[in-house]
Amino acid sequence: MGKILRTSKLTTLSELIIVIVVLGGILSAVYYYSPGLRVSESKQLDQLNLNKEEVDNVTTAEKMPLPDTDLSSEVKNKPLVRMAAYAWNAQSGIIVANGGPKTTEGSLMEKNGVNLEIIRQDWLSELRNMQMKFIEEFDRGEEFPDADKSAFAIMMMGDGAPFYISTMQQALDDKFGKDKYHVQVVGAVGLSYGEDKLIGPPSWKVDPKSMKGALISAVLGDGDWVTAVNYAFANGLKVNPDVSTYDPEAVNFYPSQDDDYIKSAEELIKSQKSGWTVPLKEVKNGKLTGQVINKKIDGCATWTPGDKKVFDELSGFTDVVSTREFNNQMATTVIAVKEWAVKHPDIISNILKSALTASNQMKQYDEWRVRASEAVAATYDLETPKYWYDMFKGMKGNKNGIEYNMGGSRVFNYADVMQYYGITDGVNRYKAVYNQVSSYLTELNPFGFNESVKRVVPYDEAVNLFFIKNINDIDAGSAYKADYSKEADKVMASGEWNINFDTGSDNISASSAQTLETIYNLLIQAEDTKLRLEGHTDDTGSAESNYDLSQRRAQSVVNFLRGKGIPQSRFQSVIGKGEDEPVETNTTAAGRAKNRRVVISLLN
Repeated sequence: MGKILRTSKLTTLSELIIVIVVLGGILSAVYYYSPGLRVSESKQLDQLNLNKEEVDNVTTAEKMPLPDTDLSSEVKNKPLVRMAAYAWNAQSGIIVANGGPKTTEGSLMEKNGVNLEIIRQDWLSELRNMQMKFIEEFDRGEEFPDADKSAFAIMMMGDGAPFYISTMQQALDDKFGKDKYHVQVVGAVGLSYGEDKLIGPPSWKVDPKSMKGALISAVLGDGDWVTAVNYAFANGLKVNPDVSTYDPEAVNFYPSQDDDYIKSAEELIKSQKSGWTVPLKEVKNGKLTGQVINKKIDGCATWTPGDKKVFDELSGFTDVVSTREFNNQMATTVIAVKEWAVKHPDIISNILKSALTASNQMKQYDEWRVRASEAVAATYDLETPKYWYDMFKGMKGNKNGIEYNMGGSRVFNYADVMQYYGITDGVNRYKAVYNQVSSYLTELNPFGFNESVKRVVPYDEAVNLFFIKNINDIDAGSAYKADYSKEADKVMASGEWNINFDTGSDNISASSAQTLETIYNLLIQAEDTKLRLEGHTDDTGSAESNYDLSQRRAQSVVNFLRGKGIPQSRFQSVIGKGEDEPVETNTTAAGRAKNRRVVISLLN
């Protein structure tokens, strides 16, 4: 008699086999039919708010003496302070202000009494460790912590700051108690202007919808990932938030080894040249299919010199979109330990003052750009000065008939930074970036972001503009104004928003407030683009009345954006198309809802 089911008709072994089969069937059913409990469904979000007006001011100033290469004897007895940073050309201004990795004779840092060391660190995790080590020493009573591999501040992409600050804050709260220590943005010293990019086949540029099903290597949560996500959402594509799965109907991401942007490029190269693949569980509509897909890497999000690596090694790839299009997205941002910074405000302000002054020299004098390339090469111990000089301006290439761009950076002078944060013109470009990326983090949950932090640190807590405003004896100049007088004909991105209106009316309903805020933020980040708006309706009512209604609804969106400060000259055309171009059937309520939409295209 069987001992498991207590029946005389089966042996124990037979019963065991039956149990295993039944249990296996149950588990398979759970795996196939209920995986939504264990995997995240791909998401289509509103795209990032792009203010495309360029921040690029020049304040006329006499040429200053170039910094020497010999270390400064004047500041050697002052406390040493350290900053850590990725190898990134947009930091040229602060590096040449220092004369290189350490403060040199005749440098602006020396002039302003700062003894600074800038340390290259390309791993996000190590940047965090260096700042944490500084705080540990500071907590033990060291006023100027000087342990190796510690830093009072780091420099990184400003659009990566919400991820960095929120995860760092959670780690600080866990280690030292809630709100004892904080890290804050204290300013910006440059801007990526094409250097950071999404690399992929040219088809992604010609037809963004062809990105569907792609696997892209990137450092999740940082600015290059944001660039790729922006492009996907701006073109109506879904993004798969789960890096362990593959959704053929979405854009998928592979987290690069060691959080290293160079690895992002190398992973694409390895996959394309040797056939290396990533095993991923296939998911459709948020449910696992039970299949494992061995997927090649199709593209990467990286920056210089990662982009040059790809274009040197591979054919058939180009820069699909970059920070030249999302031109206000990625400022070179300084994040410092708040409690130390407020005790030493003059050091922070003098570091920023030195960087902003050197940047203004770079904007006017080629000798300063040459000297900056030398300082950058010495600081990063990577490539040659000519390489960094050329990449700062940006380089074009052509391989087998496919054109591509590499590099492209800008530095901030004082007028730039005052404009970027909206201090001079009231348009806070960085706040729009910070808030939109924060929404990406909560919606897409990279690296289990929502489970690892209790909240996203809000902008007003994460950014402290006191140290910029505390700078004395520097010319603020005048703010740059974008020129919207020329007609634009190239579509950079085109997205559709379902904006709700009161029935039969052009009054925007309160439920669409967040969508409109997202649209505004997108326009802030791509400030140079002109805009084309098209209003669409369902087929309820007469065709003639729907033309009028769609025009009035499109104009309502224009009126909202103008009320937020977007100039009228930026709107190239506003057209009502009525019921003529449905995207879904008008025979169902759901279809009609999708047809009531506004299409916004960004033109350059």
